[in-house]
Amino acid sequence: MFVQEENMKFRPLHDRILVRRVESDERTKGGIIIPDTAKEKPQEGEVIATGPGARNDQGEIVALDVKPGDRVLFGKWSGTEIRLDGEDLLIMKESDVMGILDAEAAVKAAA
Repeated sequence: MFVQEENMKFRPLHDRILVRRVESDERTKGGIIIPDTAKEKPQEGEVIATGPGARNDQGEIVALDVKPGDRVLFGKWSGTEIRLDGEDLLIMKESDVMGILDAEAAVKAAA
């Protein structure tokens, strides 16, 4: 079964996921402001919606490991950029995701 945000009018198929990039900091630790043209696109994002899963050799649907709300890391050139409801998003296969970030660990590291 797929899950998505209530206001989203898009449902990914099979093992595809919809990801919103997480914006990177506009300043370095030293306080230097980075202009938009010099920024690299972040390789971290939040899963917005997921498809039902891929089919295995027996024809059964295998559920995805990621779910909406997960923060994930993905490759630099992963996915296809699209624009939905005025927002830039990425559609990618679950196999393009390198890992899921643990929210509790991120909070402890920031403290």
